[in-house]
Order: sequence, then structure tokens, then C-alpha cells
Amino acid sequence: MSREMRRYMEKEEQEAKERSRGVRPKRQRKERTSPAQFTREVRIELRKVVWPTRPEVVTYTVVVLIAVVVMTAVLWGIDSLLYKGVFALFS
Repeated sequence: MSREMRRYMEKEEQEAKERSRGVRPKRQRKERTSPAQFTREVRIELRKVVWPTRPEVVTYTVVVLIAVVVMTAVLWGIDSLLYKGVFALFS
């Protein structure tokens, strides 16, 4: 169970107790995480990441570059046609 989920459950239990006693729940100040704790949690989460292999990165990069070139050509073509159309219309 994550730290956030544990805190949420504790908060819900505390509020339920206070409601059953007829006490209005008071606002609690947010607990801050220390930089060391934050760093530990980041490292733990980064271990869970499935990192792409080098061939996958190369493949994805090539696909993106080809898509950019194709979209640039399409937009250039549309822009040229509109330019010629507007120029013909007003000349």
C-alpha cells in the first residue's frame, strides 16, 4: 500500500470517529515529505518503469521523423494550393 493511500485511509478513519462523536472535523495541515524520502520514493518508482531497448528507441525515432516529414509535405502542399488559389482570386 502506498504512503498516500495509507494516509488517506487514516484520515478517513479519523473523520469517521469524529463524526460518530459529533465533533466537527478540523482541517489538518498537510504533512510534508522530506527531500530524502522523496528521493527514495522516486528511485523506487523509477525501478518499476519498463525502459525501451535501444532498437525500440531507434525504431520510434525513425517513425516520428518520417511522420514529421510527411506532415510537413502535406501542409506545404495545402499551403501552396491555398496561396495559388487566393493569388488567382485577387489578381
